[in-house]
Amino acid sequence: MVSFGLYEPFDKTTRALPKVTEFTTRIPVGPDVEFGYIIEVLRARGCFLRYQIDHPDFLDSRGNPAGPFTDEVRIADSTWRFFLGDTFWEPWEDKVGPWRLRCWINDECVADKTFVMEEGARG
Repeated sequence: MVSFGLYEPFDKTTRALPKVTEFTTRIPVGPDVEFGYIIEVLRARGCFLRYQIDHPDFLDSRGNPAGPFTDEVRIADSTWRFFLGDTFWEPWEDKVGPWRLRCWINDECVADKTFVMEEGARG
């Protein structure tokens, strides 16, 4: 894990990773808050990295509890960096609590960090 905590906004349209602004596991819930971590993976080109974000039971757009977010990405280079993170959306109140972010390569957990989301610190 290269860095973790609060980051500049992540621009998904570029290959550039966001810059860390504060190393922390306590995250203020509010608008324009980007959090997560960056990992560096060596010698795994072509493998798949699977990731998961476990969060409090907020409701999805249909009013059902939203389960964990999971996906995977193919590792593109022999030295590769990856940002796993998220930001918040309204309502803010149901995003408070622990969020656990994990990554696996070949079923081996290579990164695991829990962040505590706190009410009213920003926004």
